[in-house]
Amino acid sequence: MRSILTALTVAGLTLTVGTSAATGATPTDKVVSYSGYQVTVPADWPVIDLAVDPTACVRFDRAAVYLGRSTAQPNCPADTAGTRSNGLTIAPLDASTPALKDGDIQVEVKEAGVLVTGYHGAAQAGLLREILSTGTLASGRKAPDASLSSDRSVGVDRAAAAATIVTPGTYKGEAFDACAAPPQSTMDAWKSASPYDAVGIYISGGTRKCAQPNLTSSWVQTNAANGWKFLPIDVGKQAPCSAYASRMSNDPVVARAEGRTAAVGAAQAATALGIGARSTLYSDIENYTTSISCRAAVLSYVSGWVEELNTRGYLGGVYSSAAGAVKDLSWGYGDSRYIRPDSIWFAWWNSKADVDGGSYIPASQWTNHQRVHQYKGDTSETYGGVSVTIDRNYLDLTVPPAAVGGFDATGAFARASLRWNAPPAGDLGQVIVRRNTGTAPPATPAHGTAVYAGTGTAATATGLAGGTTYTFRAWVKDKSGKVGPPADTRLIGTRTAASVSPASVTAGGSTTITGRATRIDNGAALVGVPLSLYRKQNGATTWQLLKTTTSNSSGYVSYVHKPVWGQDYQWGPNGSAELLGSRSASVAVGVRPVVTANVSKSTMPLGSSLLLYGSVSPAHPGQAVYLQRWVGGKWNHVTVGKLTSQSTYMFTIKPTARGTYAYRVAKPGDVDHLTTTSPMRTFNVT
Repeated sequence: MRSILTALTVAGLTLTVGTSAATGATPTDKVVSYSGYQVTVPADWPVIDLAVDPTACVRFDRAAVYLGRSTAQPNCPADTAGTRSNGLTIAPLDASTPALKDGDIQVEVKEAGVLVTGYHGAAQAGLLREILSTGTLASGRKAPDASLSSDRSVGVDRAAAAATIVTPGTYKGEAFDACAAPPQSTMDAWKSASPYDAVGIYISGGTRKCAQPNLTSSWVQTNAANGWKFLPIDVGKQAPCSAYASRMSNDPVVARAEGRTAAVGAAQAATALGIGARSTLYSDIENYTTSISCRAAVLSYVSGWVEELNTRGYLGGVYSSAAGAVKDLSWGYGDSRYIRPDSIWFAWWNSKADVDGGSYIPASQWTNHQRVHQYKGDTSETYGGVSVTIDRNYLDLTVPPAAVGGFDATGAFARASLRWNAPPAGDLGQVIVRRNTGTAPPATPAHGTAVYAGTGTAATATGLAGGTTYTFRAWVKDKSGKVGPPADTRLIGTRTAASVSPASVTAGGSTTITGRATRIDNGAALVGVPLSLYRKQNGATTWQLLKTTTSNSSGYVSYVHKPVWGQDYQWGPNGSAELLGSRSASVAVGVRPVVTANVSKSTMPLGSSLLLYGSVSPAHPGQAVYLQRWVGGKWNHVTVGKLTSQSTYMFTIKPTARGTYAYRVAKPGDVDHLTTTSPMRTFNVT
């Protein structure tokens, strides 16, 4: 970029355009200077000084350079959507500088006292950064590099943060919308002279046609204090079957994600302007000729838009032509695949100030003060001596109830205790609580699994599965049926492992039961957390708490136990304000009873008899024991007896031949114990 410079004076500042070998510009480029900052731009970009032409509309759909800032009413068109071009605004860097908006790149040039904002079309940020990289200061030094700035969906207003407002709230009456937010002088003149008390403002979106130099948090705060209500609008991606450059995907899954992304940007923009929860934000989807695939994409995009806004505490509305997206939304009103908007704003220019949707919207849809009708468009009106090109609207809206406060959950095993503070609303209909598995909350009160519906302040969720994360969402419904923003709480699932060693012992012996619990979201061990050891006797159905101990620095716990009967064991955390309880799979320990055996004689003559006697511990009165003899290299069954009430036994043995004999007693296994034998007893027959 090389040129010969020609200097011009604009509003007391130097504007330089032309060609010069000194700067290396080509004949297709020119240099623009403002307040000690200069940048090289394409030669066909017009340069508009807002001090000289204060009513010029700063438009993003045209390539241009705009200098300074105007507080006069801009002469903007009524339509608000357009395909983005590339351009710059160079304005004083001060407290009135508006927030950064979608598709913008900003460079603060503090030495020159200017803020350079570049707007660009889809996939053209690189070209704009190249233009900004030519910026220099009057001293000849290079200006701050645009590569050091960042593309952000919204910045923070440099004016003092505004108090949070809920808008439009409850309102039935007239509203207007204009491409650019009017200056304060216009707002003041129209407040006292016009029939309007509400105004549509375009807060975000990459398809917005007009800049918003007046739209700051201070502007919102001042006009809210003056009684104005606002309909915040995002002009983002358009229908895939439209002619706009920025279009949503034809893939419904991708379109839904794009709707969520748009909602994030709109919510950030609203927050920066001081527009808070329970406010309705509208997605502007311009008219299109629909098709089956196009309708699916639009309904999916809107579903993502509404779902994300609801998660952030806002209501999600949609603005469109009654014959465009509104018709498609009406078609999908009861389709469970989609999430319908909380409010509908339809453009039907029939000059009737009402919310009757005619054949476009059945009377059974959006019935609860959820409609805005744009009934006249592209009209110039004058009040208080100030003319503005606007669209006229009629609103019938009510504010939704506030969300519950202090919504929290405490986890236990297979259940959770939920509690909340009811909102201070005198028309409380009910609190609705539903749950989802995983980290995503139910999208609407019709999604997820029901937990509670009533007017109380606590509930218990039962039947929860171990090793699972649950997200709970609560809504307040007023007596008219309007649902307010949600409140969420979550319990992270845990997973517990257990082992025993040894797995079988003799009654009175010891086994060690070891456990370790982890979070399922990141696998981290639960360190310093109480874990409880439960046991139940074999065949029993009820678990009993045996011991609670705190996990060590590696997350492990262990306990030494001396079981008398066969046992099943489980370790697990009982839950907390963050975690859901869990139990390990049961691990079993078999117990062998102690069987004693004695003989009354060690030697006896042939023809006489002796007694083999003993006991079984723990006691098993009435159960069978078997007398066994070692013959031919194996134990052979001889006879069976029963244990006495004292769990003792006695067998009489009368050998029929001389020799050495070996006997033992076997106790068969049962539900409580393993099969066990006594020690072998021998004697001689002479």
